[in-house]
Amino acid sequence: MALKTKQIRKQPQAERATRKSKFQADLAPAEDRMVRGLKQELQLTSNSDFLSDALALFRWAVWERKRGHRIFSETETGARKELVLPRLERVAPEIMLPRVEISWTPRELESLADLASREPAHPTETLIRAMRG
Repeated sequence: MALKTKQIRKQPQAERATRKSKFQADLAPAEDRMVRGLKQELQLTSNSDFLSDALALFRWAVWERKRGHRIFSETETGARKELVLPRLERVAPEIMLPRVEISWTPRELESLADLASREPAHPTETLIRAMRG
């Protein structure tokens, strides 16, 4: 009885490392329309190109916030609007985080304490419908 063997060609390490990963996302209909609209506006034909550009922009934003820089959009007249995303703020240096001072009245503090100590409210049908889109 002859023993048959099959030669298996091993891929070089560099070839294995360049293999592309698959990415799949479940988007709500509104998000899907947004992606399609942005792809059309930016003249991108593939989801891969869209994701690559989106990642590059997000990576830059993370890098800027890590360095303590704030991100603004500025109009021709000089009016500025700051980009503040909770996820981006997590990587910002602690001393640079946006700070908000709230002056609470005693009545407002009592109301807040009352709300915080209650059982959580169940969502209303209106809220459930709104969240489902």
